[in-house]
This record gives sequence, C-alpha cells and structure tokens, in this order.
Amino acid sequence: MSTRRSLAYAAGGLGAAAAAALATGVVVERRVVRARRAGAAEADRLGALHSTPVEVTCDDGVVLHAEVDEVAPYAGSGKRRRRTKETTIVFVHGYALNLDCWHFQRDAFRGKHRMAFYDQRSHGRSQRSDREHANIDQLGDDLAVAIETLAPRGQVVLVGHSMGGMSIFAFAERHPKLFAKRVSGVALIATTAGGLRPHRTISRWIPDGLGQALAPRVIAALAKAPELVDSARRPGSNVGFLVADLFAFGGKDVPAAEVEFLDEMLAGTSFDVLAEFFPSVSELDKFEHLVAFHDVPTTIICGTKDKLTSIGHSRKMAAELPNATLVEVEGAGHMVVFEARDQVNAAIDALVVSESR
Repeated sequence: MSTRRSLAYAAGGLGAAAAAALATGVVVERRVVRARRAGAAEADRLGALHSTPVEVTCDDGVVLHAEVDEVAPYAGSGKRRRRTKETTIVFVHGYALNLDCWHFQRDAFRGKHRMAFYDQRSHGRSQRSDREHANIDQLGDDLAVAIETLAPRGQVVLVGHSMGGMSIFAFAERHPKLFAKRVSGVALIATTAGGLRPHRTISRWIPDGLGQALAPRVIAALAKAPELVDSARRPGSNVGFLVADLFAFGGKDVPAAEVEFLDEMLAGTSFDVLAEFFPSVSELDKFEHLVAFHDVPTTIICGTKDKLTSIGHSRKMAAELPNATLVEVEGAGHMVVFEARDQVNAAIDALVVSESR
C-alpha cells in the first residue's frame, strides 16, 4: 500500500472518530448534566473505601502509597467470613488509574479476605518516578517490594488489571524464585503480554506500520505541551466524560456515576506520566515468560467489547496457558471490573478459596 493511501486511511480513521465524538457530544453533555444531578451521592461513595496508609519504598527510593484491609476489623460487618490460610490478595491497577479502581472488589471482599492495594509509581498518591524508571520492568520490581512489605507471610493471589497485568508478567520474569514461592493464583484482567496496537483504538483502518510509527510521535508531540492536554482532561470536563464512556465501557447502560468516577481517576494522572509510560506499554513483549504461569492457577478475564486490550489478547494468552481458565464477559469493555463485577469477583474468590483447601 502506498504511503499516500496509508495516510488517507489514517486521516479517514481519525476523521471518523472525531465525527463520532461530535455526533454524540450533545447527547453526552445532556447525560453529564443529568448524572451530576441524579448521581452525585453515588459518585461520592465510589472510591471512599480506605484503610490506614502504608508506605512501600522501592529500590530506587520512590515511595508508594499502599493500604491493607485485614479481615479482623471487618469480621463483624455482617459478611460471612471463611476460614482460610493466610492468603493476601494483592491488587495491581492499570494505566492512568489508582487503587480506587478496585472499589467493587474491595467492597465485596472486606471481612472475607485479606487484601493489599497500592498506587503504582507516578499514579494516585504515590511519589513521582523519574523518566528512567517509568517502565513495565520497574513496575515488576515494585510489585516484588510490595509483596514483601504488605504480605510478608503466607501465599498471595495476584490480581492485575490492564497495565497491572503487565506488571505481574514483569514480576514473574524478574523475580522467578519469589513468584514460584509465594504466588498461589493469578487473575489477569483486560490485559496482554504484548502485541498492543494503540492506534487501533481510534480506527481499525489505520495500517499497523503507519500506526506504530505515528503513535509515539503523536504522544511525544503532545508531551511538549502537557498542560494543554490536561486542561481538556480536567476532572468534570465533558471531553473526559465522553472519552471514558466511549473507550472504557462496552455497555450502553453503564451508570453515569461510574463513568464520572472513572473520569476523575483518569484526569488525576497527568499527561506527562502517560507519555513516560507509553513506550514501555506499547512495546511490551512478555509472551515467552508465560511459562512461569504454567503451574500456577491462572484466570484470564476480558470483555468481548474491550477497545483497549481486545478479547483476542486474552484468547492468545489462554492458548499459551492450556491450564488457565478463560472468562469472556459478553458485552463488557475495558473496565470489566466495574461492568461485570459479580463475575470478576466470583473468579477472584475461586482462586483464593481453591488455594485454601
């Protein structure tokens, strides 16, 4: 295909995406207004679950914000408590999010399982990383420190969403002895071990060669004026709400309060941070390291309408891990942890309960 034709396809794809955004803009703006009137109380409740902060100091000195929910403080909450071995579920969030994204899992498991959460470096309430250490391999090292700090005893079940799953792959590669000794189960949610094509989020008509060449350049150019991008992404902006609604969810009836909750998390991560991690995320290739998961109970979960890490990525990983359980959630998008929380929670619970037998 000629360069001119490729550029035409790219322009057409970008134009189509822009047209779609404009066509739905009025509808979304009206929806935002209605949501903020009708769902304000619900939006405030989301992300309100917290416990005493714990500091996790990484090998380069960056301090991560973490929280641990012990079983005992919530044992009298009316939820049924099971007798299990000392197993900690360690939750690892994704790109541009923070530990609050696990609200629905945290709410379901309080008083039932010991849980550890942390904000990845440069995200949420954790300290900012320097550019040199803003990469997936470093996130794998951070996870090793988080496990040793937050779950010094017993087994751990690792739960990673999106970039959090990538962090788990890097951890397994770089810390194989710790992974083999401590990890009794893994849930990989809306993630991939490699082969991302970010440009396909905009349009499937953009050729891979062109898209892979242009995407880093576009991100680098935008990173020269991050304040302009951040102003458009500010919390509560209709642009941010529209992007979250279109790209993060698969269903049409997602509660507006949940979209707004996600929008607030996304807007809380500066574009500088997104630009620093982008090359490592887009160039990831950890498929050869999936061998570490062969002897560990692994559940792979993805929505069939995930626009960011499409269902094909999960199917490919499942093919590489014949003993893994693949859960395809019909109609859900990238934020399957919101949209299909009951299915996601059941899959995580099964990993913990099977380990305790």
